[in-house]
Amino acid sequence: MRVTGFIALVALAAVASGTVYFEDNFDTNPFEGRWVKSEWKEDMGAWSWTAGEWFTDGNRDKGIQTDTDMKNHAISAKMDSVASNTDKDLIVQFSVKNEKKEYSFCGGGYIKLLPAGFDQSKFGGDSPYAIMFGPDLCGYDVSRIHLIFTDKSGKNLLKTDEIKLDYDDKNEFTHLFTLIVSPDHTYKVLFDGKEKASGSIAEGWEFPNKTIDDASDKKPKDWVDDKEIDDPADKKPEGYDDIPKMIADPKSVQPEEWDEEMDGEWEPAMIDNPDFKGEWHAKKIANPDYKGEWKPAQVENKDFYEDIATYDNCEYVGFELWTVNNGSIFDNVLVTDDAEYAKAKGKELWQPKSEGEKAAKEAWEEEKKLKEAIPLFPAFVSASVFVRGSACVHSLQRD
Repeated sequence: MRVTGFIALVALAAVASGTVYFEDNFDTNPFEGRWVKSEWKEDMGAWSWTAGEWFTDGNRDKGIQTDTDMKNHAISAKMDSVASNTDKDLIVQFSVKNEKKEYSFCGGGYIKLLPAGFDQSKFGGDSPYAIMFGPDLCGYDVSRIHLIFTDKSGKNLLKTDEIKLDYDDKNEFTHLFTLIVSPDHTYKVLFDGKEKASGSIAEGWEFPNKTIDDASDKKPKDWVDDKEIDDPADKKPEGYDDIPKMIADPKSVQPEEWDEEMDGEWEPAMIDNPDFKGEWHAKKIANPDYKGEWKPAQVENKDFYEDIATYDNCEYVGFELWTVNNGSIFDNVLVTDDAEYAKAKGKELWQPKSEGEKAAKEAWEEEKKLKEAIPLFPAFVSASVFVRGSACVHSLQRD
């Protein structure tokens, strides 16, 4: 009764006070009208509707799974209404489980927000998009959360520094990814409900600057940009260059059996000279003529605009991936302007799934081992095994 009450409270809490542009928990078959598989290439990777091989709830945990190794996978859905972040937050959230992840696993897990007028049947790597967000994993070398914004020229801008995933973030269990883009041009990335990165979009992406270098401005020929010069008062000591780099080892003694006629003139072994100081250099002093680092004059950048990472025509959502290994299951896709609703849905749908997956996988593995351990008998033989204490009694009856 307590469990039922708790679920009811969570369900009541997960009511949006803002706009939900799109939400799909894959409770029903997604391929019956909602999600469209792309025909961008002739041999596209397959998708299936499944909870996978191990799960905590066979119905709640269903999602769309990539089913083919070494293939392009692309699928999209039209949102209920056009999403925008011109005057309010834009939240994109989804979960992904890389069920068949091993050390060599390699595959993307990112979602894309796509513009109005988008052709779902041709969705592919060249399709324009506004935002791309989600995990990118490949062996030991690549483990990050991709976050790409598209500028007004259509250029896809990667984050200048990576949002790294820790070792424990890269396992085979379901993880929740949340992006919040605010109208003040700041962002926040959450991983399993906890902040992974945040800050100013202008400082994290190379959107056009307000000013640029004046191409016609050239550095003057008499510009002095050397901070230091040789001290003219510093002179090389007399005899400095006469000090040899190597000297004869004073401990080296000609062997008694040495025969100059047979062995030639004996020479002692050579060692580094402790008095040798290397090439002489004058001391450095501040350059009195130094004018500082030269920089060209700045002029107004015609490509600059203030409303960076601001989108008002996102009408579709989709996954477009190159997958080396199949088995990634995407679930709980949500696009909204309500951060609290997204948080509540994470607790309602992702959290119980996450908490029970380790035990579910262990039980599945144990059952699999038991099935593999059962001997296979010919069709004409039936067998029954009786166990009493430590004794096993086998009776075989031929048909």
